[in-house]
Amino acid sequence: MSKKSFEKFINKAESGAKKKERIRQEKKQVRAEKNAYFEEQKRLARERRNGSGNQPSAVSGQRSAKGKKQPGANDQRPENRKQQLAIKQSTVNEKRLSFKNQRSTTEAVPKSQISNLKSEISNAEMPLNKFIAWSGVCARREAADLVKAGKVTVNGKLVTEPPFRVSQADIIKVNGKKISLQKNLVYILLNKPKDYITTTDDPEGRKTVMDLVKGATTERVFPVGRLDRNTTGVLLLTNDGEVAQRLTHPKYEVKKIYEVRLDKPVTKQQLDTIAGGITLEDGFIQPDSVAYADAKDKSVIGIEIHSGKNRIVRRIFEHLGFDVRNLDRVMYGIFTKKNVDRGKWRFLSEKEIRLLKHLNTSFSNKKSQHQ
Repeated sequence: MSKKSFEKFINKAESGAKKKERIRQEKKQVRAEKNAYFEEQKRLARERRNGSGNQPSAVSGQRSAKGKKQPGANDQRPENRKQQLAIKQSTVNEKRLSFKNQRSTTEAVPKSQISNLKSEISNAEMPLNKFIAWSGVCARREAADLVKAGKVTVNGKLVTEPPFRVSQADIIKVNGKKISLQKNLVYILLNKPKDYITTTDDPEGRKTVMDLVKGATTERVFPVGRLDRNTTGVLLLTNDGEVAQRLTHPKYEVKKIYEVRLDKPVTKQQLDTIAGGITLEDGFIQPDSVAYADAKDKSVIGIEIHSGKNRIVRRIFEHLGFDVRNLDRVMYGIFTKKNVDRGKWRFLSEKEIRLLKHLNTSFSNKKSQHQ
């Protein structure tokens, strides 16, 4: 029988846990030997104090008439305390040197492995839609749609499965343009005005939100989520795919607050109907809260919702026969349009970025535990 099947068991490299346990046991043995040595010295000292050592002994030597010990031929014990300490220290040093040599031989990493660490990290695989999102093209869910639509190639071959594994070593193109992972993360808060499309480009040549942040950064950023052409308010643009995922994924339930101006007043009964939830063509929807935004004008409503369904706020009111004259998103997650004029933008602060990266994390974890 060939020995190739058993080669992996021959001279098998010692794992880290086993190596640590072996060293721990050897150190334990050294301590035990040291303790046994001193216990023996204590025992002999007690015997001398009790007078039990007056008899001649081949091991301990003979004592004189005055009780003083005379060296025996086979006496191997140290004559004084200094010699005892010297022997102990010599033993400990030998063990330490042995441990050091063992660690240097078992833990040494070949230079070839060290030189390849960066390439191994850069070649780490990830899902294709995640790679696209981290490249600053769009959010991860939109990236999955691009892949399914057949707009992405990997090494010249069409790929239509978003979970397909890729790395930085692969040549990935979206709509014929090569993409790569972003290194510098950028976060821009925009107060979107009307008549701007929430997309990175428009085939019809209409104005997009990218025109408003043109020149803000050399990195390629994309809008997180979507606002209709005539919807105004808070919009985040970034090249951080993980943050975009956190803001748009339903499990994080990121709240969005809108101010809605309608063509006619809303009655209390209609407001209660909306608060209790209504059934639209794509299913049941219930806002987190809804109320009059202006006590004097019943046609101005404030509504909080975390659903990411398309045009959901407009469709709620249109379902009840209202015409939405103006829709303004006044809050998105932790962000408001305060101190940002319509059509203007600003970079997020470091504190805002930290909060954003942990937005609703504990809530999401609790929710997944209950499921």
